[in-house]
Amino acid sequence: MAEFTLPKNSKIKGGQKHPSPQPGGTMRNFKVYRYDPDSGENPRYDTFEVNLDECGPMVLDALIKIKSEQDPSLTFRRSCREGICGSCSMNIDGRNGLACTTAIEDVKGEIKITPLPAMDVIKDLVPDFTRFYAQYASITPWLQTVTPPPAGKERLQSPEERAKLDGLYECILCACCSTSCPSYWWNSDKFLGPAILLQAYRWLADSRDEMTGERLDALEDPFRLYRCHTIMNCANTCPKGLSPAKAIAEIKKMEVERLV
Repeated sequence: MAEFTLPKNSKIKGGQKHPSPQPGGTMRNFKVYRYDPDSGENPRYDTFEVNLDECGPMVLDALIKIKSEQDPSLTFRRSCREGICGSCSMNIDGRNGLACTTAIEDVKGEIKITPLPAMDVIKDLVPDFTRFYAQYASITPWLQTVTPPPAGKERLQSPEERAKLDGLYECILCACCSTSCPSYWWNSDKFLGPAILLQAYRWLADSRDEMTGERLDALEDPFRLYRCHTIMNCANTCPKGLSPAKAIAEIKKMEVERLV
């Protein structure tokens, strides 16, 4: 797994140690990446001791407890706490995942937490998603049609047509897959990455969409699509159990079939 992107000309230094305000229970250490660009200081790791007897079962529970009781300046994203919004994606013990669905007991020893790899860091555990969202917008992720809608009813699908969207629509855009992909680490300015390509295939697979040719034209590029080398990191790390690699293979297949 690659490291997150460090600020230029900076080195990670040892940070502060924060003892638990509730000693005497089952203790675990959380080694958390800290970086505040406004301070002008180098990044560091702070170690927080947490009493698990007074904490919820998930890594996000520990982070919330640390922020509430030990260091209110600790910065991270979170929202639904149900594995639906994708806000709390981060690298936990060397693996990308959601802090709200990663159980503390599943991580052995000291728990090291860093931002998602290969993204610029805004502060602490908050990566900059600006490019990622711009890439998502570039695939026009909405239904596009040229024929008028049926009078008085929706555009309908058969159960078989609807089933083709299973394994695609569930993507929550957490970026765990894209930031675990070496091709995305090296070419994120040109390669769309697993998450965005899975989203692109979601619309290609939709029987109601009528812009298949235009969508395939936009993806036909040496970098936007073809930097995928099918090493399967994306499928291995997806917290929703999806397979972006399979979706990318289906797009490549569609690109070939339309030329036959």
